[in-house]
Amino acid sequence: MLREYLAVLTRPQAFASPIASSTLISQIRSFETRFQIADEESQVSSQLLSILGQIVVGGKQIHDANIVSTMQVHGIRQLLTHNVNDFVRFSPFIQVVPVV
Repeated sequence: MLREYLAVLTRPQAFASPIASSTLISQIRSFETRFQIADEESQVSSQLLSILGQIVVGGKQIHDANIVSTMQVHGIRQLLTHNVNDFVRFSPFIQVVPVV
């Protein structure tokens, strides 16, 4: 899950510049003390295939489906995100909570 966070925030985008690695490392260390961190494993791959069999996703949406799969395997039911539109399709599996 942290890999996706790092991938997004280190990538140049039209609306934001990449964040320095030192800043992101500090943020990740803070997250590790405050949140449950869910890592991928073979069960996640199985769950991902199950989700792909139920919901049409493709391209970059596979990353979102993988996040949801990881959450399910680890018993995480809520996702706090700025990208509500990206995850609303997965609402049968998780509760999407918008950052306000």
